[in-house]
Amino acid sequence: MNHRELEPGESMGDTRSVMRRWLRRAPILAGTLTLALAGCAKNAPQDTFKAEGPQARDIKHLILPVFGIAGVVFVAILGGCLFVALRFRAKDEADYDDMPKQIHGNITLELGWTIVPALILTFVAVFTVVGVFKLNEDPPDNALPVKVVGQQWWWEYHYDLNKDGKFDDVVTANDLVIPAGRQVALTITSRDVIHSFWVPRLNGKRDAVPNRTSPWKLQADHPGEYVGQCTEYCGLSHAQMRIKAIALTPSAFDAWAKNQQKKAQVYDTDDQSLAAQGQRFFKGQLCSSCHLINGVDDKNFLTTAGENPGMIKDPKLQVSRHAPNLTHLMSRTTFAGAKFDLRKDTAECRALGVTWADTDDGVSKCLNRADLEAWLRNAPSQKAMMADGFPGRSNRRGMPNLHLTEDQIDLLVSYLSTLK
Repeated sequence: MNHRELEPGESMGDTRSVMRRWLRRAPILAGTLTLALAGCAKNAPQDTFKAEGPQARDIKHLILPVFGIAGVVFVAILGGCLFVALRFRAKDEADYDDMPKQIHGNITLELGWTIVPALILTFVAVFTVVGVFKLNEDPPDNALPVKVVGQQWWWEYHYDLNKDGKFDDVVTANDLVIPAGRQVALTITSRDVIHSFWVPRLNGKRDAVPNRTSPWKLQADHPGEYVGQCTEYCGLSHAQMRIKAIALTPSAFDAWAKNQQKKAQVYDTDDQSLAAQGQRFFKGQLCSSCHLINGVDDKNFLTTAGENPGMIKDPKLQVSRHAPNLTHLMSRTTFAGAKFDLRKDTAECRALGVTWADTDDGVSKCLNRADLEAWLRNAPSQKAMMADGFPGRSNRRGMPNLHLTEDQIDLLVSYLSTLK
């Protein structure tokens, strides 16, 4: 076995020490390389550099030059440090004992590395301020007003289609449906803690703060789906509080909005179909204490609190204040804070788009029954929540385990499948 010869004055212990140092550095180098490679993903739905809206492009056109300037500064500083370290390193033992020659500072260099950074920062600051003001300009008169409400751990959307300022024409959750090519004027707030609304390919971030409203806007150039994320840590399921903006053609959006304003069907008491039984079960259980279905449980159908202990009698407390409005559940593509797809991920179902639930055939073929049934069976096992609350706070966060039987789950799925 060949071994390299030791340099004069070098011992085997010195060589082993160098090897140990490199072995200690190996995990750091591997981690750095992994992070670098992770930034090269081809399929990155939340890539802010893939701008597909005017606001996102304004941000992209600002940050790319800034990144370029930062890169030049980084190379210049690191190159200078490496040059000095290598050019003036100690070459033998005598150099370690000698004090370097003390010289006076170079006035030209000192002025240069003070003035040049100041000019760079001024340049960046001017364009940043201009960009911020542009992003916060008032939306045009034809913008679609939508109120965004963040809560643990999902997003709710209220549409003001007639622009009367009431945001009560359409109430939906998880999927933000918008018309392509038209600006959407968002009013963002929160019901509990601070969240942050971000759809990278359409615009930057805007915090959702309790008891405050923050104006924001976005616009999609073309029809499609744009994925986003809550970017302010807000509790156990923060990482699973997702956003999906779905841009439709203007005509498709009008059809969607018209359908969303319809009330759900109310089945006769003598109807024994699975869907009718599921509706009666929904109304008779704790489901309607939190979830609202327009036309079904938005009336005060309980005359006394004693008829069904645990039910909320006041309908004002049932208007999706604590859970998503389910009136048109099957018109959405996701549920449970957009963690799960409501439809199967097949080419046939994807081709149906947001209108996949327009037909019974579409629902029967595309409904993701496995995840929906698992959610109804035991929601806390599917998503980290505070279903039982915690000491000092009575409010629950998230859907509790209702301990439903398989037959009850089948009834609910049969009924929910009709909410198109």
